[in-house]
Amino acid sequence: MRTINTNEMTQQFDNMFMAPARAFAALNVDFAEKMFNAQLDASKAYFDNSVAQARSFMNVKDAEGLRSYMEGQQKVAKELAERVKSDADKAVELQQDFIQKSQKLTEDNVKQAQETASKMSKSA
Repeated sequence: MRTINTNEMTQQFDNMFMAPARAFAALNVDFAEKMFNAQLDASKAYFDNSVAQARSFMNVKDAEGLRSYMEGQQKVAKELAERVKSDADKAVELQQDFIQKSQKLTEDNVKQAQETASKMSKSA
């Protein structure tokens, strides 16, 4: 009769289920934090730009000031378009990194599961 080694079973359970779950949870939390910070940075930049534009508009006192303000809007629009593109690129980069790390983690976990199953079948 075979004796049951609970420590070995616990270790196998951890290796097969809990360790991969913790690794995926850590990856998800890291990704969420990076995306949140990127969105926060972008939102702050857009807000700061809007406030600066509002303050600039409040300083318009005459036709010449209005003309100058309107000419400056072209520069602001160009900078904003560049910022939006940069923010979108950053989001895509973060998502691609997450996908690559997820795939690698999945591959590693499948390999680990196969090795564990092979060990279990040999010891049975």
